[in-house]
Amino acid sequence: MHNLEKLRILAVEDNVDDIKVLKRAIRDSDVKCELYFAHDGEEALDALARRGTFEAMPSPDLILMNINLPKIDGLEVLSRIKEDERIRRIPVVVLTVSEREEDMVKAYDCGAASYMVKPIDPEEFKRLAETISSYWHLVRKSPE
Repeated sequence: MHNLEKLRILAVEDNVDDIKVLKRAIRDSDVKCELYFAHDGEEALDALARRGTFEAMPSPDLILMNINLPKIDGLEVLSRIKEDERIRRIPVVVLTVSEREEDMVKAYDCGAASYMVKPIDPEEFKRLAETISSYWHLVRKSPE
């Protein structure tokens, strides 16, 4: 992890309401992170390549990826991330509403570190954010 104090998260999400819930969950939790957003698959790839408006964005420690995205779907973005030597080691957690077995299998086949279904209740979302942060700060080991 680049920053031991704050987890840098790139959230790839097109749903405005889900973005608000995620921001609120992070704000109301003990999670210390810098949260960046890409609103579609194309923006996600631009953010990771630091192109255009994302030029100054630091490299994320973690990517939260919805799979149902406009322009380029999340599974395609995930596949491209895992094929790119420069960014392939960034863990990608799929965070989606889909509970379909085939979506889970595809996500793991494309290189997802984890697959999580978005909670509906804001308190559950807060707990999910805290769990992700705890795991990445306290348990997970990764090469520099």
